[in-house]
Amino acid sequence: MPPTRTPYSGPYRKLILAFDVGTKYSGISYSILYPGVVPEIRGVNRFPAQKHVGRDSKIPTIMYYDKNGNVCAAGAEAIGEEIDEVAEDEGWVKVEWFKLHLKPKMSSGEMIPALPTNLNKTIIEIFADFMKYLYQCTGNYIKETHGNGGSLWSSVENRIHFVFSHPNGWEGPQQSQMRRAAVLAGLIPDMSAAQDRISFVTEGEANLHFCIQNGLSIEALNERKGILIVDAGGDTVDISSYALRSGSTTDFEEIAAPQCHFCGSVFVTKRAEAFFKDHLNNSQFIYDVPIITDMFDKKTKRFFKDDKDPQYIRFGTTKDRDLSLGIRAGQLKLPGSNIASFFKPSVECIVNAITEQKSLAKIPIKSVFLVGGFAASSWLYSQLNKAMEAQDMIVSRPDCHLSKAVADGAVSFYIDHVDESEISNVLV
Repeated sequence: MPPTRTPYSGPYRKLILAFDVGTKYSGISYSILYPGVVPEIRGVNRFPAQKHVGRDSKIPTIMYYDKNGNVCAAGAEAIGEEIDEVAEDEGWVKVEWFKLHLKPKMSSGEMIPALPTNLNKTIIEIFADFMKYLYQCTGNYIKETHGNGGSLWSSVENRIHFVFSHPNGWEGPQQSQMRRAAVLAGLIPDMSAAQDRISFVTEGEANLHFCIQNGLSIEALNERKGILIVDAGGDTVDISSYALRSGSTTDFEEIAAPQCHFCGSVFVTKRAEAFFKDHLNNSQFIYDVPIITDMFDKKTKRFFKDDKDPQYIRFGTTKDRDLSLGIRAGQLKLPGSNIASFFKPSVECIVNAITEQKSLAKIPIKSVFLVGGFAASSWLYSQLNKAMEAQDMIVSRPDCHLSKAVADGAVSFYIDHVDESEISNVLV
C-alpha cells in the first residue's frame, strides 16, 4: 500500500506545477494545495489539437517557428495532418529534439540532430518558448476543468512553485539554463525569484516517488533490500538505486551513484531510419523513408514482441510493390530479427548499466522497476526480464500510466518531501 499523505499545513492556497520536458514527448502534472486538505496529484490531460486525451496525456516536444522567430505551432498542433503543407507554404522552421542540446557534452558517437541553421534562436530561447507553451496549456486546463477555474487560477498564478525534472547527471550548469529559460518565458519574474520558486529533481528521484505512491517499492524494500529504478525514456535511460535508511520507514538513501545513458527509444528509431535509408536506397521508395520511420516509431517499435515473427510496416497504397525489397500492397515486410537488431544496443546498454549498478550498490538489490515511455515496449520488457532472471532479479512495471511517472513523481517529490531531506545522498 502507498504511504498516507498528510494534509497541507501551509497558510494559503498554492499551486505546485511540474514540467517533464522530454526529447520526444512532454507532460505536466500539478497539485493545488489547500490549507488543511490532503494534496492530490493531477495531470494536464487535454492539450490544443490533441486527438486522444486521458490520464497519460503527453504532447510531442515539437515547435514550428515563422521567419520572424515566432512560435506558430507547438505540441499536438505541430503534428496535424496539414502541418507539413502549411509549414512549407509559409516557410516555417521545425524544431525538435532540442532538449538534447541542453545536456552535458556527449561522446562523438551519439546521434544528435543539429538545430536548424536558419533559426536565430539559442537553446535557452527555444526551451523558454516551449516552457511558455506548457504554462499556457496549464492555465487554460485549470480554468476549463476546475469549478470557478478562472478565479482559482488568478488566486494561485503568482504563488506557483515549479518542479523541473531532468536526467541523472545534469547538474548546476543545466539547472542554471533551465532557470534562465523559465525567467525568459515569464514563468518567474527574475533569477532571484527563480532560486526560491523552482525546485529540481532528477528523473531517478521522481520515479522513486512515483513507485512509492503506486505501492510498488514498499514491499520490495522490506528486510532492507535495495530497489533499482530504470527510467527508460525517449533520449536517456536513467538508472538509480535506493534503500530505506536503517531504522526508518520513510527516509531513503541512494546506494550507488546514479547513471544516465543516451540509449532511449529515439535511438531505436534512428537505427531503424538508417536501415530504411540503406535498404531503400536507389529505389523509388527512398522518399517514403520519413513515413516508414514514423509508422515504425508509432506502432512497430511499441508492439514488437517476438523476433521470430515478421513485421509489417504500412506506408503506401495497394499499388506499391517491389518484392525484392519486401514491399507488397504498400507494406514493408521485415524479419523480426531486423527489428530486434534496432533494439539491441539499447537493451545491452541497459542490461550492462543494471549489472554495474548492482555490483556497486552497498545493499543487495533484488527488484528492478521499469518506468518511462520506453517501458511500454513489450520487447524491451521481455529482454530485461530474461537478462535479470539470470542475475536473480525481478523486473516489474507499474500497472498505471508509465509515461507520466516523472511528472507525477516530481509533484510527489515536492509535496511529500518539501524540505528535500527525505532523499539522502550519501555518496562521497
